[in-house]
Amino acid sequence: MRAVLISGGIAMLVALLGTPLFIRFLVKRQYGQFIRQDGPTAHFTKRGTPTMGGVVIIGATLLGWLSGLVLTGTTPSASAVLALFLMTGLGVVGFLDDFIKISRQRSLGLSPFWKIVGQGVVGVVFSVLVLQFPNAQFRTPASTRISFIRDTDIDLAFAGATVGLLLFVIWANFLITAWSNAVNLTDGLDGLATGVSLIVFGAYVLVGVWQFNQTCQSVLTAGPRCYETRDPLDLAVVAAAITGALFGFLWWNASPAKIFMGDTGSLALGGALAALTILTRTEILGAIIGGLFVVIVLSDVIQIGFFKMTGKRVFKMAPLHHHFELSGWGEVTIVIRFWIIAGLFVALGVGIFYAEWVAG
Repeated sequence: MRAVLISGGIAMLVALLGTPLFIRFLVKRQYGQFIRQDGPTAHFTKRGTPTMGGVVIIGATLLGWLSGLVLTGTTPSASAVLALFLMTGLGVVGFLDDFIKISRQRSLGLSPFWKIVGQGVVGVVFSVLVLQFPNAQFRTPASTRISFIRDTDIDLAFAGATVGLLLFVIWANFLITAWSNAVNLTDGLDGLATGVSLIVFGAYVLVGVWQFNQTCQSVLTAGPRCYETRDPLDLAVVAAAITGALFGFLWWNASPAKIFMGDTGSLALGGALAALTILTRTEILGAIIGGLFVVIVLSDVIQIGFFKMTGKRVFKMAPLHHHFELSGWGEVTIVIRFWIIAGLFVALGVGIFYAEWVAG
């Protein structure tokens, strides 16, 4: 438990104190954000704001996590390492995307093909490795079963191990792509994606700690009062480090933002969220806990689909937060209200998680 507090606290300090140093570095190099010409005109004033702040979030998370391990004498677990691998790997893909944008002064970075390839390579490696490394109870970090609050009876390995592995890789990469794109779409207003992510990852600290307190260490099969998560406390430490890093970063990312997280941060956070849902066996529950991300993705899908079918738009602009911006809402008002909605989704998800345990 000490590792949870230490990792979160140190990650927050690193992000809080390290972000202004990174801002100075980016300003000196003139690495600023390029603004879309078809977006809200109020965003034109943000042109040139330093981006790639996800570098700080990733760095603070890793330093916070390592500090928690070193200061408590804890050995790294396979689950934690794999979660951070996915986060960092997608962060590298996002960094390349951001770097191309700022170096060529355009709103498009990596081509869709190479972006998919980059995400796919990292996602496939993660998907294969999470089914390895069994512990003393023969539990691997993930399983081929689809999970809601815990593993369900829907097993992707119904036709054999090889087919199960292939189907799991497809399923895991769907989650990874969905969550990374969801956070990326949400990152459109100052502090919006950072604040929503902070609330969601904070919920996963609670989930990990609760699972750790209810883990059946002495049996091979979990019962209704315990969970089969391989390393729940270590995942809570990772979630705490990410939450702390987001707290520190939000100080500088809140309106008016001094720095943007960029694709470096949004893809990394999406990858981390996908990893936590898979490794804590809460894949479907994660869509409730991160419900605001889901709503924002749906607004984009609805807008595109309806326009292709009818030639008309449902919203003034997608994703959803831009619709309210063009409707005259202030940026800070939208962000705060979306934070509140995100908190309600988290409360609903955590409530369902706890209620299932109480029901037994």
